[in-house]
Amino acid sequence: MPFHLSEKLLLGFLLAMNLLSFCLMGLDKRRAVKGQWRISERALLLFGFFGGSLGGLLGMFLFRHKTKHRKFTVLMPLFLVFHMALLCLPLLAGRFQGGIS
Repeated sequence: MPFHLSEKLLLGFLLAMNLLSFCLMGLDKRRAVKGQWRISERALLLFGFFGGSLGGLLGMFLFRHKTKHRKFTVLMPLFLVFHMALLCLPLLAGRFQGGIS
């Protein structure tokens, strides 16, 4: 079954957000080590909220960055669960579209 344009756009957006979120975690970690200007926690969390939660989580653990901050260890996984639920909704809606017997 081929993907519709809207599905391709959504997948492309999510891929870009996750890649960007992952890279921002790495960049912020590098800047933290060097004592340079940092990316705000708010910005990192916003990228996670708007679709980059998996990339943010992977970046957190690969770069060992923000893993001791409760805000990140709670919110990033919650964002991921939320995103997974949103992605599963169309599948569930299609399954029950005929009504419940």
